Amino acid sequence: MSAAELLTDAGHVAARDVVRHAGLGSTLRWEVRKLRAQLRTKAVLAAAVIMPIPVAVIIHGQSRPPKDSLFGRYSTENGFALALLVLGFAAQWAIPLLTAIVAGDIFASEDHHGTWKTVLTRSAGRGRVFWAKTIAACGFAVLVLLLLSVSTIASSVLVGGHQDLTGLTGQLIPSATALRLVALSWVSLLPTILAFTCLALLLSVWSRNPSVGIAAPVVIAMVMQLVGGLGSIEAVRPFLLSTSAEAWHGLLASPRFTGPLVEGVLACAAWSVACLTTAYLILRRRDITGG
Repeated sequence: MSAAELLTDAGHVAARDVVRHAGLGSTLRWEVRKLRAQLRTKAVLAAAVIMPIPVAVIIHGQSRPPKDSLFGRYSTENGFALALLVLGFAAQWAIPLLTAIVAGDIFASEDHHGTWKTVLTRSAGRGRVFWAKTIAACGFAVLVLLLLSVSTIASSVLVGGHQDLTGLTGQLIPSATALRLVALSWVSLLPTILAFTCLALLLSVWSRNPSVGIAAPVVIAMVMQLVGGLGSIEAVRPFLLSTSAEAWHGLLASPRFTGPLVEGVLACAAWSVACLTTAYLILRRRDITGG
């Protein structure tokens, strides 16, 4: 083989390596590797596993159950009711914060550290970088929900027992069925947590500020919850993410109803598409050559 042929073959191999390096899979692995190296990522995952345990112990040990909360009156004597009580609070307060800690920072950190030029000159275009970061953030959100739900249900059942559960309409739900419905109730938060993740991604891209990307989704979640409590906005309420976080209530009623779950999935999908589309367009038009 001649020297020219050797050089040609070497060029083809190098080109293939660049293509592999520039692929979405390689970019995604790099983003996951960066998340694994961050202390905040490990802290959030650890909190999702550990925090439900003392919460379950404290609530179960109260002399007076929180009767003004959904399933609160049974939370000191039934582990399934305790897990649902924690679900109600986590859906409105904890989940937006836990997901935003990563999603709200994953784009803004590149601006904060001035690393966009380095990232976008490694044979990876803006589209691949955008989707790699988005998939990594959404995957992290799903993992947080999985760990939080398993830890909450397990600790609640161990502390409060696995007796038959009294449903929202007063019906008695057998223990095995109750376990399945409680697990489904936690799983039903998946569209909501992904929608909040996409919202945090948008704020991270738009603001270029990690503090805004992390704090703003939590504030927006609080505002949605307050607005959802108003009686004069019934036409708007189905489109709020806080409403989709309550859609699991229909699973614990008799007869069961899933209309709010379907509406919640559609609303979350609309929020997710709108946020990701806007974030992508902002990133596509971003000038990374300036200071």
